[in-house]
Amino acid sequence: MKQIAQRIVPLVALTVAACGGGGDGSQRAVIQNRGSDTLLNVAQAWAEAYAAVNAKVAVAVTGGGSGTGISAMINGTVDIANSSRKMRESEIELARENGVEPVEFVVGYDALAVYVHEDNPIEGLSLAQLRGIYGEGGTTTQWSELGVRVPGCGSDEIVLVSRQNNSGTYVYFKETVLGDDAEYKLGSRDMHGSKDVVDLVENTPCAIGYSGLAYATEHVRMPCVTVEEGGDCVEPSVSTAVSGSYPIARPLFMYTAGQPQGAVRSYMDWILSTDGQCVIIERGYAPYTETECA
Repeated sequence: MKQIAQRIVPLVALTVAACGGGGDGSQRAVIQNRGSDTLLNVAQAWAEAYAAVNAKVAVAVTGGGSGTGISAMINGTVDIANSSRKMRESEIELARENGVEPVEFVVGYDALAVYVHEDNPIEGLSLAQLRGIYGEGGTTTQWSELGVRVPGCGSDEIVLVSRQNNSGTYVYFKETVLGDDAEYKLGSRDMHGSKDVVDLVENTPCAIGYSGLAYATEHVRMPCVTVEEGGDCVEPSVSTAVSGSYPIARPLFMYTAGQPQGAVRSYMDWILSTDGQCVIIERGYAPYTETECA
């Protein structure tokens, strides 16, 4: 998929920091990059790899959620916002009120996996079953209702693990699984980051959570997911995210305030190059376009 560049305004100025050591007055540009916790691992990996490509540019990466990154981009405090969801119309309108015309880049794809404890025997879940577990008004509250007994989960209770509402993962799961007009069931444990979700599920036999595929560990399981009961059950993977066969696959975005220029333009071009896309593959995500890595 090619980048989408629909809106153009001057980019926020880069921070410039003096390099230490030589005393020759040399300076380097610092690109401020903030947002999605789903993208945090790969954004940090990109920043580290790019330091070897261009030592005159440093990329400062922080998380905080998609909404946080988008707000910072609108307010002019970061150069690039990472997001695991598209910008909302209300955010675009706010950006325009601030004189900012966001430019959207699709930088990869992710399978939003459903996680259960490694001892949980459940093999697959349908979107309807997930709505019954997570959705407001959903009546599924015990694992036995799904036909399984979970070792170590004496209460049989399904412990819901979710994300905070500034997370793009929270929004995407809500829209794709629960439905645009639906709400989450109360009583979930809402975690700050993607890794926090997987860590809690790993240590809680009764738990179920959702998070990016790249955060999987050997101590959790990822059931396959069907669109309809009795349909093909598809496991989350890089290949099923690329093909779109996994029902909860999603694009991953970076946003800039107008067409990027200078160091930011070069950095975005590198991310979308083969070298940059091989980094995202190494981190367990799918590339934005077909890519062959050495």
